[in-house]
Amino acid sequence: MALFHCVVRLGSVRLSTVRHGSVRLGSARFAFPLQFSTALEWAGLFTCHYSYRFIPRWRHVHTLRLLSLPTERESGKSTIVKQMRILHVNGFNADNQESMFYREKKQKIQDIKNNIKEAIETIVTAMSVLVPPVQLACPANKFRIDYIFNLANQKDFEFTPEFYEHTKTLWQDEGVRACFERSNEYQLIDCAQYFLDRIDTVKQSDYTPTDQDLLRCRVLTSGIFETRFQVDKVNFHMFDVGGQRDERRKWIQCFNDVTAIIFVVASSSYNMVLREDNQTNRLQEALNLFKNIWNNRWLRTISVILFLNKQDLLAEKVLAGKSKIEDYFPEFARYTTPDDATPEQGEDPRVTRAKYFIRDEFLVSLVLLWHQNHHSNPSPCVLNYGIFFKYIFKNTLPFNSARMH
Repeated sequence: MALFHCVVRLGSVRLSTVRHGSVRLGSARFAFPLQFSTALEWAGLFTCHYSYRFIPRWRHVHTLRLLSLPTERESGKSTIVKQMRILHVNGFNADNQESMFYREKKQKIQDIKNNIKEAIETIVTAMSVLVPPVQLACPANKFRIDYIFNLANQKDFEFTPEFYEHTKTLWQDEGVRACFERSNEYQLIDCAQYFLDRIDTVKQSDYTPTDQDLLRCRVLTSGIFETRFQVDKVNFHMFDVGGQRDERRKWIQCFNDVTAIIFVVASSSYNMVLREDNQTNRLQEALNLFKNIWNNRWLRTISVILFLNKQDLLAEKVLAGKSKIEDYFPEFARYTTPDDATPEQGEDPRVTRAKYFIRDEFLVSLVLLWHQNHHSNPSPCVLNYGIFFKYIFKNTLPFNSARMH
């Protein structure tokens, strides 16, 4: 289960009094920390921190427009959009072969197969490029790599049993696995292992993707895509945009009438670089971009939700010990886990320290930007992901007067 932290700026709450971690607005009262016992089966847990920016008035709202902004290609932003769809828009279920959902699910099967093809091509290509290079554990598999190289540029490639056999055998080669373990040194989709481990399932003629398969599937977002759903009679319009640098110029088209910006960061990207220049650290790029979004004077009336996503992958990297955070962020060597840290049950202290360090890197940048008309509640609260959306958007975002109607 993926874990994530969240930081929220409510761009529109006018506070008449703030006492003991509670907010009073007219007859409404919102208390923090919040506690929820209800859980949704697909939900993750996260720690949440709040800050508030005031504007003078509020009104009832029937439609909320959410803009999901990624920091790079694989932040997990589109996964959040798909989760909303699975939960609130009947997912990708379709029995009617003439329906749009049926055709879309068929396309997802093709996308998943393309993910497998891209993954194995990327790994075997990297074997000779890495320094030092990686050799096959079984030299007899060389002809299988040649097969993969030959199909790389085929436009109308068909996924034959031969392809699956070669791919599965290569994936079992210890040399290929060793190259995969160094995937932070090259650009590999983060669902590579997930689908390569499931080749025997995906290759079946009657294969039907599970919800988890659909969430894991990766397709490059180019342009602007909208998902609509309803929660408790409130309409949500969620816009999904690309995070690559050349896609960010399109963001401006979405800021008008936006209720909230959902800014998604992959916490596990601390040891990875951008695809665009193969040099800039992904997490540092996210920090810089978030500061710009947070401090943009034209966006100050828009609520901002920051998701520090993919903490399950972060935990795997930390426990593996092969990529140390201090090698990329030297200040981590001097960082100590805060006294108010609330680790998950059974969580390794090294993982807790890493999670809170990344959280605090973002919070410190916000502290530098806050001014006298900000109030913050520094106490963390554990919330349910689905319930968080339902509560925050139902009970708090409706006070955004300038952006809602």
